[in-house]
Amino acid sequence: MKDFSYTLIRKDPHSNARLGEMNVFGKKVKTPVFMPVGTQATVKFLSPEELKEIGSQIVLANTYHLWLRPGEDIVREAGGIHRFMNYDGPMLTDSGGFQVFSLSDTRKIKEEGVYFRSNLDGTALFLSPEKSIQIQEAIGADIIMSFDECIPYPADYAYTKDSTERTLRWARRGREVHSRNDQALFGIVQGGEYEDLRRYCAKELVKMDFDGYSIGGTSVGEDKPTMYRMIEYAVKDLPEDKPRYLMGVGTVYDLLEGIERGIDMFDCVLPTRIARHGTLMTSQGRINIKRQIYRNDFTPLDPECDCIACRQYTRAYLHHLFRCNEGFGMRLLSIHNLRFLLHLTEQAREALANDRFKEFKEEIYARYQYDERGF
Repeated sequence: MKDFSYTLIRKDPHSNARLGEMNVFGKKVKTPVFMPVGTQATVKFLSPEELKEIGSQIVLANTYHLWLRPGEDIVREAGGIHRFMNYDGPMLTDSGGFQVFSLSDTRKIKEEGVYFRSNLDGTALFLSPEKSIQIQEAIGADIIMSFDECIPYPADYAYTKDSTERTLRWARRGREVHSRNDQALFGIVQGGEYEDLRRYCAKELVKMDFDGYSIGGTSVGEDKPTMYRMIEYAVKDLPEDKPRYLMGVGTVYDLLEGIERGIDMFDCVLPTRIARHGTLMTSQGRINIKRQIYRNDFTPLDPECDCIACRQYTRAYLHHLFRCNEGFGMRLLSIHNLRFLLHLTEQAREALANDRFKEFKEEIYARYQYDERGF
């Protein structure tokens, strides 16, 4: 029997928000949780030690990129992803499906799998549900994903229906070949913007009895109200005793709206990506450290943040580092943005424990000045 489980600790009385805890093969993860993305077995600019220092509970790595470099056999030979990158906390890998979706110019989707070309050198590649599971088993993360088809938005009903059926067939095939008892396998709910397809996909996946359930196909170009409806449709038929993971989402608004709708797990490259361009999420709203107004600003980046960038350095110094294109500056900014979102989920858990999530969310929205992108 797998040593993986989810415990629902408390339900919010005013929404579908949940306070919970995952047992990930003896390692505890408190939820809701944000997961930093270590695409190529590293979170950009951060060491594994720094990840722990800022409160990261679980890290995501990317199946597609590790398959291409260094290759799953190298990772397996190293003793698995944890030993390869010297990180002993829980880890999750995606299926590679979203990366294949992003290579739409070269891909051909067939029943057996997807044919496409490497974004690195144009090499012809083939990825199937079985191959995705085999790669993830070799990589050795604690939680792995079913291979799915991530469709664009908008997509007509007929295409979305065919794609949803294919995702279900692929989920079943991947489930049949998955053999490691020290890995949890999640099914992925697809179905586009259509309620009946989302609910149908969720119900069919539940019949297959996955260890958890992911929601895919959101944040692919749709407006926010449509995205939030997709989440609502997907969670209606998911069990209370399994974790729910909204893939690829990481703005302040999206985290809070997702939590309110019953999501437990989130991941996104956004915090480190925008940090590398000088954009910071703070308790006062969005800051672009490149702006000249910070040249002589010797105050902390965010006086309410406890990360090293805010405790030990000034806005003026961070502005200087960024303008000089210094890697240390990008590292400090990345640490800050990740710590900001990790702290946000810590605050959300505290609010849920005290039955005041609604008030907490309203306080955030009233106080923080974010743009339409949500950060």
